[in-house]
Amino acid sequence: MASVTHPTLNDIPESARGQVIDLLNQRLADAIDLQLQAKQAHWNVKGPHFIALHKLFDEIHGAADEYVDLLAERVVQLGGIAEGTSAIVAERSELPQYPINISTGEEHVWALSNALASFGERMRRAIDETDELGDTDATDICTEISRGVDKWLWFVEAHAEGVVHLPGKGAA
Repeated sequence: MASVTHPTLNDIPESARGQVIDLLNQRLADAIDLQLQAKQAHWNVKGPHFIALHKLFDEIHGAADEYVDLLAERVVQLGGIAEGTSAIVAERSELPQYPINISTGEEHVWALSNALASFGERMRRAIDETDELGDTDATDICTEISRGVDKWLWFVEAHAEGVVHLPGKGAA
């Protein structure tokens, strides 16, 4: 991991900054993966709810783009290097791999719901971790992203009502 590489007068201790940088770079990989998964769904969705899902998935892509910027910019503010290349994202992302051979709205709703839920879980963990490291600004960023992801998950899952069965939860 990169840790601190650029000098800064930021008063957060260097060791804490290095840990936050590493943590945020990990979440950055997840955010870029989420962004790409939303675009994959946007491009390939078919079915009777095409236009609604096509637009929704594009909005999620736009929101994920904002999450990517928030995370990457905080890394650089702390003296780090934002690590967002495709090779790093492919290596580091902890999100479930998006299925390529799907096309129905139901299938994309299920796949993107899983990606959003996984990303939301990781962002909530990052809230606690950045708080423990004393970076309240990073904690605030992670909280903002978590709230947004939960909203998008709600929007996507609303399309699954009576169609997609969530594991361990019965019909959605």
